Amino acid sequence: MVVVDDLKRGSGGGRSGRTVDPADRAQLERSPVPLRRVTALFAPYRWQVGTVVVLIVASSVVALATPFLVRLVIDEALPGQDLRLLAWAVAGMVAVAGITAVLGVVQTWLSTTVGQRVMHGLRTAVFTHLQRQSLGFFTRTRGGEVQSRLTHDIAGMQSVVTSTATSLASNATTVVGTVVAMVALSWRLALLSLVVLPPAVLLTRKVARMRRAVTAQRQRHLADMHAQVEEGLSVSGVLLGKTLGAGPAQSHRFAATSEDLVGLEVRSQLAGRWRMATMSIVFAGIPAVIYLAAGLPATSGGMTIGTLVAFTALQGTLFRPLMGLLDVGVAVTSSMALFSRVFEYLDLPVEIDDPVSPVPLDPSAVRGEVRFERVSFTYPDGHRPALDGVDLVVPAGTTLALVGETGSGKSTLASLVARLADPGAGRVTVDGVDVRDLSLATLASVVGVVAQETYLLHTTVRENLRHARPGATDAEIEDAARRAQVHEVIAALPDGYDTVVGARGYRFSGGEKQRLAIARTLLRDPRVLVLDEATSALDTATERAVQAALDEASRGRTTITIAHRLSTVRHADRIAVLSAGRVVESGTHEELVAAGGRYAVLVAAGEREVALAA
Repeated sequence: MVVVDDLKRGSGGGRSGRTVDPADRAQLERSPVPLRRVTALFAPYRWQVGTVVVLIVASSVVALATPFLVRLVIDEALPGQDLRLLAWAVAGMVAVAGITAVLGVVQTWLSTTVGQRVMHGLRTAVFTHLQRQSLGFFTRTRGGEVQSRLTHDIAGMQSVVTSTATSLASNATTVVGTVVAMVALSWRLALLSLVVLPPAVLLTRKVARMRRAVTAQRQRHLADMHAQVEEGLSVSGVLLGKTLGAGPAQSHRFAATSEDLVGLEVRSQLAGRWRMATMSIVFAGIPAVIYLAAGLPATSGGMTIGTLVAFTALQGTLFRPLMGLLDVGVAVTSSMALFSRVFEYLDLPVEIDDPVSPVPLDPSAVRGEVRFERVSFTYPDGHRPALDGVDLVVPAGTTLALVGETGSGKSTLASLVARLADPGAGRVTVDGVDVRDLSLATLASVVGVVAQETYLLHTTVRENLRHARPGATDAEIEDAARRAQVHEVIAALPDGYDTVVGARGYRFSGGEKQRLAIARTLLRDPRVLVLDEATSALDTATERAVQAALDEASRGRTTITIAHRLSTVRHADRIAVLSAGRVVESGTHEELVAAGGRYAVLVAAGEREVALAA
């Protein structure tokens, strides 16, 4: 039974015979991880980790008593019909099983708790650190990559505690203890087992490697299939497929991937069956050799039946932990590669961070004067400056409109006010204070941004608005919605403010989402407002409604607005025309039209587009 049970345990493990993944090795070569940095994560739990190790050793040692109790039953209790000895031996077997079970439960509880606490700390640290990264990081990095490191990689790292470390201690203790016990029972049979075992181990590992290669191909095809499902059956994917007529092509590609999986699955199952067959031969062959040796006068050494049965049981338990020890290097490399990937994110420098000594500023006392003083900015991968020596003053309570062709630097200039990026030269000030000298929390309460693309959380309308100010009351939320001219839209929903907006706010039209974004900003009540082409993607009727909400939001505030449609900025206090990162014109609408410069050309072009559309 011991051999059969061990065979069952070994049959399903994909771990035995593993080889180091080249991607893991490359990751560690690119970003090596000092072992002390990993162990430092577990330093607060050193007593729990020490207790786990003690429990593992104790459990392995106690389990070794069973074969000796079996020998006692077969050689002494049964032949001598000693019921008292038989009862004590059977009770000992039950006690060993009970003690190892209890120790295993406690060990699992402690190791899992420690692993989860460490993972919690890492998840929180990585999430918090990534939130502090600039927008540039997220534009350079795929969203799936960030999610993978934050969830899958950190979850996989738990195996260092609950699998790799515990199995290393358990397997090492079991192997050493089993070998000592085998020598104590019969040094001749022990020597024979240790000679026969290595070829059997090598054979099993070779077959396991073959299965791993097939499994790796299958996993890659499964990943492709999952990607196709995500791309083809998401809301955006279905919309794109329907509008482009790409549905049949997507179905054909999915069918081809599924067809490839059929062959790989068959090969994987056959490889697994070969592995099972190999291990069956190993587990049947080694005991057979031991039985043969026990029957030969030269190697038996007067061995009893009980000793032979006990020895066979011990030998059967040696194979699995020995395979585990041979694989520990691969497991450690895989785990360290996961740590390396996560530490890469934790080690990212924070480009936009709080100053060491932030200037104290009361948001309620801010007037809202904004100045751009010789501001220049170049993107990391840019060939020319996005902004070059910009000088502008926006008096408190006035409106500055930024206009110009695509790529002229409008959005870049506006983003500097909210410190979504920092200028390479010059400075941006609010009431004479460099925004880089303010804490990020203070700046966020002073400067509000309504972007062209509105992002809504997949929760209720109320919680989406409250996201801007967690302490806002329901009355304040409804007041902000009224001022943004979206209260009637919300009230008409089935559950009013408790209606779930749906994925990315698909329940609402573009104009409604924009007004929700405006309401969210009004709830924060910033003194400086940045409007980044907030109406550029809207139809004329919706634009009027949103523009009315924007006018309400801008009342009494310093407003910097970027407009694609020049009709929305005619009444701005000042208009700055940008070209290639420079301010080429500045003045009121009437002054710039009368000057006949670049702004006048843009206005004329816009009027022609309106006429053609009519």
